Amino acid sequence: MPNTTIDAGRLRADLLAACYTVDAVLDRIGEAGQDGLGRNMTVPADVALGGARDPLAALIRLFLLQRRVPRADLAGVIDVESLTAAGYLSPEGENLAADVDIRPYGSPDDGASGWVVSDLTPGLDLNMTPTRPDYVLGVSPASTTLAQITARTPVASALDLGTGCGVQSLHLGRHATHVVGTDVNARALDLAALTAALNVADVDLRAGSLYEPVTGERFDLIVSNPPFVMSPPSAEAETLTYREANFEGDRLVETLVRGAADHLNPGGSLQLLTNWAILDGPWEERLRDWVPEGCDAWFIERERLDVYSYIEMWLTDAGLAGTPRWRSAYDEWLAYFDRLGIRSVGMGWVQITRAERAEPHLRFESWPHAVAQPVGDVFARNAEAVTASLLPVGELLAARPMLVDVEQEMIGRPGAEDPEHVVFRQRVGLLRAVKADTALAAVLGALDGDLTLGQVVAAVAAVLEVDPAELAAGVLPEVRKALLDQLLRIV
Repeated sequence: MPNTTIDAGRLRADLLAACYTVDAVLDRIGEAGQDGLGRNMTVPADVALGGARDPLAALIRLFLLQRRVPRADLAGVIDVESLTAAGYLSPEGENLAADVDIRPYGSPDDGASGWVVSDLTPGLDLNMTPTRPDYVLGVSPASTTLAQITARTPVASALDLGTGCGVQSLHLGRHATHVVGTDVNARALDLAALTAALNVADVDLRAGSLYEPVTGERFDLIVSNPPFVMSPPSAEAETLTYREANFEGDRLVETLVRGAADHLNPGGSLQLLTNWAILDGPWEERLRDWVPEGCDAWFIERERLDVYSYIEMWLTDAGLAGTPRWRSAYDEWLAYFDRLGIRSVGMGWVQITRAERAEPHLRFESWPHAVAQPVGDVFARNAEAVTASLLPVGELLAARPMLVDVEQEMIGRPGAEDPEHVVFRQRVGLLRAVKADTALAAVLGALDGDLTLGQVVAAVAAVLEVDPAELAAGVLPEVRKALLDQLLRIV
């Protein structure tokens, strides 16, 4: 599917020859320039470049700052003719303007690096224009978060559902033998193909909606930041395919969750960065019905938005801020949400695992607190943590748990002889904490993987002069929770 007019190998060599890499660009535009681009402002980076006209400066201006660059500055730097023929550059007199964004990419989390090809960043320097329906989003905070929460366990097969610019496939290719990327947007597949080719990544790109392109296939891992925006239905020509799909409410997310079991190998997981509607009543009960038979589920609500904040965020994203269409579109969304009974919107992370337990483990929680990214390892170990937390009493007492990446804090009044309580706090992952009384603190503090839980309970009971059975009954529920939250791990 790559654009045959582009020699990706030559373009890659040209970009390397110009030192158009993450480190070189950051060094050239400085911290202020990078922060400015994060705010969609190009002036700080432009100031840092000054009057320089070397190859790196020319590529930064062309692709990152979206400036018109003299053709002479790009001669011998990149293959202007082929990029123009492909529709990726436009001649404007003696200048050239980029029609796509070719951006250096590097992840400190798993080492994925190279370049990502997408459409130009909208709204640079407050230049707001309506977003084209087939717009291909580049690396965004959402795509970065999805990459950070994805389990990086080596797998045989992975599916990047709704691949967009193809950035998730770059990460998946580092730990999956076979990677399939799908998208309903033909333009996205074209740009994702160039992304893959530039990075010498082997990605099987396919056109189609949701699970249609992989009918009858199963994977060890499926990841998606799907077009989940709950916008009022619109004509196909006006639908922003990178973020919405004309499903009613959150039916698209429901469809992905319900269909997961049919496309996962045993033990495989679907991981989503998405949102869901909050109606009257507990949100957990409605989402519980989505989970397919034989699957564990973990829904983490990271944020909840009222309908006004949600609508304003996505109207701005569509480039409607300050336009005559703003209020009429706003009223249309409000009426749509009112008809569907949507009171607010939950935004967060979902993991569906084909665990095939006799009794599926379903967990729904709100966790708006700070986390230590990346948290992919937390999701990778979740099935193991669930199994440990559900062990029968005899097996649990015979197990050898140990605290992992946990700090112990003593909290009390200044000058007091004893602390009021002890807190065991994670230093990684979701940064969970357990507030412990004397008995639980003594048990948890002694769990180092050498002694069994039963031996530790017996020893603590002897020191505290309490009945071991009563102590076990009191601390085992907390131990199970600590295992589930991964403060404890069985060795």
